[in-house]
Amino acid sequence: MRKLNLFFAVLLLPAVTFTCFAQAPRIPEASSTQTIIQDFGLGKITITYSRPNVKGRIIFGGINPWGQVWRTGANSATTINFSENVIMEGNKVPAGTYSLFTIPEKNEWTIILNKVVKQWGAYSYKDSEDFLRFKVKPIHLKEKRETFTIQFANATTQSNDLHLVWDLTEVSIHMQTDDDAQITANIDALMKGEHKPYFNAIQYYYENNKDMNKALAWALEAEKAEPGAWYQLWEARIRLRMGDKTAAITAAKEGIRMAQANKDDEYVRLNQAVIDQAGE
Repeated sequence: MRKLNLFFAVLLLPAVTFTCFAQAPRIPEASSTQTIIQDFGLGKITITYSRPNVKGRIIFGGINPWGQVWRTGANSATTINFSENVIMEGNKVPAGTYSLFTIPEKNEWTIILNKVVKQWGAYSYKDSEDFLRFKVKPIHLKEKRETFTIQFANATTQSNDLHLVWDLTEVSIHMQTDDDAQITANIDALMKGEHKPYFNAIQYYYENNKDMNKALAWALEAEKAEPGAWYQLWEARIRLRMGDKTAAITAAKEGIRMAQANKDDEYVRLNQAVIDQAGE
């Protein structure tokens, strides 16, 4: 009888083990979580937030009352991390992680960076922990956005716009990098080395409208070191920006000749665009 009882005990053990360690069924969050990352200057901006839906409700002035602090999403308060210093609407913000709160109003919104992260909603929010507050004007949209969305727009190496969009409202926050001096110093140091990053240096100076004489000198050096239609294109673009249309056209025509020899239709088109802009 003892052996029989032991047999049944062993037989039942897998069922007991399964019951103890089986995972509970998964249930999706009503407001999905999203993390977005944007390269910005020498660093990155990372935002994590939850995305509620309109679901036929009145949003601003309704479930989000005018004049009250909003978590800028759902569930946990939205967080924003800057790996490098940035400038938000003219305000300098040191690298770090902040909670992003807002106060919606009909004609203007208050944007808040709070020093306390990992907050659930705005229930424990304290304005004494704010790092920064500033105001922006909301934009009324013609088409409704069902799901709350945070996105980047107009992104360059030195600036971008952060958009908060929900229902019929959009708010835009302009940001700039705070590292141009460091980037320029890095470029100058690299250009003194043996392996010069011509393309990156020329492109940064051109796109940020810095010293065109220096950019042109680099383009001419690059043409000798690495002959090709790509550096002819940069020479043409730089000369055109400097106002020398004749020299720009001459450089672009040489770029077209090189591109045609290599059967590179893209650089034929790009060099031709410079000629068209020069008015020939």
